[in-house]
Amino acid sequence: MMITRREAMKTAAFCGLALAGGGLVRLGGASRPFDISLAQWSLHRALFGGTLTNLDFPKESRDKYGVDAVEYVSVFFGGRTDEAYLKDLNTRANDAGVRQLLIMCDGEGNLGDPNEASRIKAAENHRKWLDAAKALGCHSIRVNAASTGSFEEQQRLAADGLRRLCEFAAPLELNVIVENHGGLSSNGAWLAGVMRMVGHPRAGTLPDFGNFRISDKETYDRYKGIGELMPFAKGVSAKSHEFNEAGDEVHTEYRRMLGIVLRAGYKGYIGIEYEGSKHPEPEGIRLTKALLEKVRDEWQAQPWDEAPAPKLP
Repeated sequence: MMITRREAMKTAAFCGLALAGGGLVRLGGASRPFDISLAQWSLHRALFGGTLTNLDFPKESRDKYGVDAVEYVSVFFGGRTDEAYLKDLNTRANDAGVRQLLIMCDGEGNLGDPNEASRIKAAENHRKWLDAAKALGCHSIRVNAASTGSFEEQQRLAADGLRRLCEFAAPLELNVIVENHGGLSSNGAWLAGVMRMVGHPRAGTLPDFGNFRISDKETYDRYKGIGELMPFAKGVSAKSHEFNEAGDEVHTEYRRMLGIVLRAGYKGYIGIEYEGSKHPEPEGIRLTKALLEKVRDEWQAQPWDEAPAPKLP
């Protein structure tokens, strides 16, 4: 019996994959330590420049880079979250054989705003992205935990806003995940503390290899930070900026970083997020993918032991 690619995608999504804990887990046993997705920000120059559209992104990911899972960024939807637009995006992704994983949401207000009414409004503003993520078959939306005040005050406020949003996400069976994305969110201990305070099964993190700049004067240790955030991870961003002639990222030791990720028991997708200017976007994406594949093959052949696994909360 002949089946269409779209039907095959639906069957695979139902029978072969399930969301659990740290990310996407294969029910039949994983053949690889992790799979690779493409974060849309890797092509932000093309998208802002008009040479690529949000609707064409899934096909571009598959055809040009050989990646069959994508992570969207809300700004590239152009304000479109209506049913017709999402149906079109779904059709294009399914026809390309591409899985839609999450939407990174920005510009919807501070979930840790000191003003309670503003925190509530920020949570409400994200509801349209929860609905969009549900329509696209995503497992999460990525949000920010911006706030003001002391270390402890910001933790409390961010946890309050995130908990409110998780209550909206729970009936939709979606996760609300926070990226280390500047300010105190780039302090691994602070964000891990927020996760403990939220205490909701739908709350999690999206650890990013490179976003550990707290301020112009302070940068957090990226390896320590990833270790602190991995116990809550429901996604991982492999941030990259520049590569040497050997194909290694010059700012992040990928072998060391992926060792931290894998020893934490993570079995979900790891997203390519090239953000540099040294290489054109297509080259940066391919270099990041090649490095992830190389380290993945090393681990699969013989897991190494260079550092202790991060402690669970």
